[in-house]
Amino acid sequence: MVTPLPFSRDTTGPTAGVGILTLEQPGKPVVVLERGLIERLEASIKTLPTDLRGLVLASASDRVFVAGADLKAIVDLADPDLHTYLAYAGRVFGMLSQLPYPTAAAINGAALGGGLELAMHCDALIGAPGAKPYPVGLPEAGLGICPGWGGTNLLPARIDPAEAIRRTASGKPMMFDEAVAAGLFDAVAPDAASLLATAKAWVAGATVRGRERDGAPSRWIGRPDVAGKVLAALGSIRTEIAATDSGRAVAMAVDAGLSRGWAAAIDVEQRELVRLRNTPAGRAAIQAFFDKGKKP
Repeated sequence: MVTPLPFSRDTTGPTAGVGILTLEQPGKPVVVLERGLIERLEASIKTLPTDLRGLVLASASDRVFVAGADLKAIVDLADPDLHTYLAYAGRVFGMLSQLPYPTAAAINGAALGGGLELAMHCDALIGAPGAKPYPVGLPEAGLGICPGWGGTNLLPARIDPAEAIRRTASGKPMMFDEAVAAGLFDAVAPDAASLLATAKAWVAGATVRGRERDGAPSRWIGRPDVAGKVLAALGSIRTEIAATDSGRAVAMAVDAGLSRGWAAAIDVEQRELVRLRNTPAGRAAIQAFFDKGKKP
């Protein structure tokens, strides 16, 4: 039996009815998107009270929100199994994005790769400064691969599209202060101690429009208010980002989202991720990452 994640709910005051779901991995120094955590997230979403006013997705780690996906699984799984794993996690993330009330991710530390993608399935990103500066972004291209859970289509809907696509294609995250300046966060708490209160207040004051629960996250490049800007941005930097296999994969996924919809973009991302991790460049970059982690 899968144990749901810790859940609490405000019962009094201006945020009464707002729930807090906390990502945790006991015994581990940071939270990583391993299959076990995704299964716990699925179980938790299925058992959330139906009368919630809103939901805050938080992290039990004081160092990260989520450090990223399980890179070992991405390396070790056979192609069919990796496709299955990516699709499964994507469905769970989609459950979060389709909840019938406002949602916000409370980001208290590094939010990288799949961790940021998970957060961006919420309606809002709420940030707070950490004990030291921390990165936020999609570093997959730096490992010779690409995002697999919608990052190519989510980040350009939250910050300047050209900057988002350029950073995704190069695998260059932002530091917290850069993310604040870029407008990534819908609200910023003055300090870590105020983060949950800030996130709950945002949720309590938000509304969900009907079109935001249509199978895609509420903030992605297919929305009419951003699609034209993203198309123009992609056109202006397409040659620049096409210099690498990862950059071309990012461009293909953005194209797919704009022309064929959310599901098509996810299909492109996941197909390209599996393909790229099998290339010599992808294998070498990922191995170099693991080797770096082994150094004293």
